[in-house]
Amino acid sequence: MKNNILSGLTVGIIALPLSMALAIATGVPPQLGLYTAIIAGISAAIFGSSKINISGPTAAFVVILIPIVQEFGITGLLLCGLLSGIILIFIGILKLGTLIELIPYPVTVGFTSGIAVVIATFQIKDFFGLTISNFEGSYLDKIYLLSTSFHTIDFAEFTIGLMTLLLLILWQKTKSKIPAALIALTFTTIIVAFLNIYIPTLDISTISSTFHYKIGDLEGNGIPPIPLQFSLPWGNLNIQDINLDLLYKLFPHAIAIAILGALESLLCAVISDGMTGNKTDPNKELIGQGITNIIVPFFGGIPATAAIARTVVNIKSGANSKISSIIHALFILVAITFISTYLSYLPMASLSALLLMVAWNMSEVKHFVNIIKVAPKNDVYVLLTCFILTVLIDMQVAVAVGIGLASVLFIKRTIDLYSIELVNTQNLTVHPDIPENISIYDINGPMFFGAAQNALKTLLNTNEDTNIVILNMKNVTMIDITAMVALKSIIDNFKNHDKKLIFSGLNTRILKKLTKANFKFDENNLKNFIDIDEAIAYSKTVI
Repeated sequence: MKNNILSGLTVGIIALPLSMALAIATGVPPQLGLYTAIIAGISAAIFGSSKINISGPTAAFVVILIPIVQEFGITGLLLCGLLSGIILIFIGILKLGTLIELIPYPVTVGFTSGIAVVIATFQIKDFFGLTISNFEGSYLDKIYLLSTSFHTIDFAEFTIGLMTLLLLILWQKTKSKIPAALIALTFTTIIVAFLNIYIPTLDISTISSTFHYKIGDLEGNGIPPIPLQFSLPWGNLNIQDINLDLLYKLFPHAIAIAILGALESLLCAVISDGMTGNKTDPNKELIGQGITNIIVPFFGGIPATAAIARTVVNIKSGANSKISSIIHALFILVAITFISTYLSYLPMASLSALLLMVAWNMSEVKHFVNIIKVAPKNDVYVLLTCFILTVLIDMQVAVAVGIGLASVLFIKRTIDLYSIELVNTQNLTVHPDIPENISIYDINGPMFFGAAQNALKTLLNTNEDTNIVILNMKNVTMIDITAMVALKSIIDNFKNHDKKLIFSGLNTRILKKLTKANFKFDENNLKNFIDIDEAIAYSKTVI
């Protein structure tokens, strides 16, 4: 119990500023990130399968949430989170959790590295204190705005950001158990508070100077000093305004959130299980994440998923039960209630520095470079495609194209495993007395749509003097409808040319498929035998 409480407090200290930074990066007030961490920390622990995963807002979501906020506002974001929760529950109920894990590694690294680049790019504005009135548009638009705005650099903001970044890096090297974020942000917050009081002309941006809230009769700057409040996700919209047209626009975004949330959660579970020896049920974990994302919007929270970095810290701090996740959530709740005024003094440049560290840690630089160095070129193409599309367009397109490209390459590799080979009947050592008008073909590998045309061409080009063709299919592992249609065409062609087609070595499963597809093995020109010897013996009797 003691270890779980201490690890929960440690993770809470890290999650407190990070949740605010991620909310700000998404384009919403910082308190929404805190609300997310509280609800997700408790709900995912209760309903999920993992004992030690820590859930909350994550950096991976930032890239796909920004356009939702820009187009639909906070209300649209909350509704997307709600829809994604429903989708996650269905994925879990249908036991599709294992399918999510089949996304190729180059795709995962590609979009993860791309997300890291985008997050890091978006932090440049606050890190350097640049003055940009409308920081919106595509990635290239924002690059242009940044590159043309460096003459507005605020050296005070930049100094604070750089100081925070250096402290984060150097403190980690000390291997201290005190979180680097606590040391770096506390130090820079005190300095900024001092400078803003005694040198007001510097006017260094903080959460308090950047964000304003109004909740009922309570109004102020920074983070509202009130605990969680229940509210409807659709905000000021009437329930009648939530029509099919709106849901149709939000649904693709919700699917993207659900898929990414599932990926992050299951990847986190794999990592945590590897470190602890636990075994997480992927489908139950997805259902737990789905329930969490349904509950979170009713308290103003943004989409949540299991956070890998916070989970690793939780494990290394000695956690072994769900209590640590709940403690971390309660710590953040207490912090909002009692020290929100002090949290509001956090410098924006410091939070940008924190996110730059997050972006670097999730960039998978070593894995990215290693894939380029040692992986087959097709995997490199998939990696670079996902990376570029994530950065220049969006993650939804990147994942869809990446999975599609990886699938095509997988099919190509599978086709390469397939072979159909004419056995040289004149040099057989096992059956040296086979007549020349009998051709034997060995078929190896799966017969599916990618290989069907190859088989069709080969068999239709058999020697005109050949009367009997034997297909040795002992090593055929599967057959699909395209291949069966191709075989039907061959059978019809052979019938017209008075040739016989004989199968041998069909496994029971494939034989059932062919029988169900109306392959009539009792006809004169189509036979099936258990092994090649029986097929050859029969062929000799009918010449």
